[in-house]
Amino acid sequence: MVINKSKKINFKLSVLFLREGEKFIAFSPALDLSTSGETFEEVKKRFAEIAHLFFEEVIKKDTLEQVLSELGWRKVKQNWQPPIFIARESQEISVSV
Repeated sequence: MVINKSKKINFKLSVLFLREGEKFIAFSPALDLSTSGETFEEVKKRFAEIAHLFFEEVIKKDTLEQVLSELGWRKVKQNWQPPIFIARESQEISVSV
């Protein structure tokens, strides 16, 4: 994430898109934020909207650094970098019932 001189924040996030039945789900582990929609295009749009609202709120409350730090982001020079996710895999879990 880069905060430029015109007071805009630019960032790239990893977003996972899932399908659950007829619904589409968007989830970003870097923000612990998710939303759903009826179509893939709708869920992409909704995710952009909630991410925008998320950042507006933490900036308005002056908690940006605290919240991002708690979510595992790192400040490198003047830029915030989200956690880097290195893998996604299925793991078998066995539970006695």
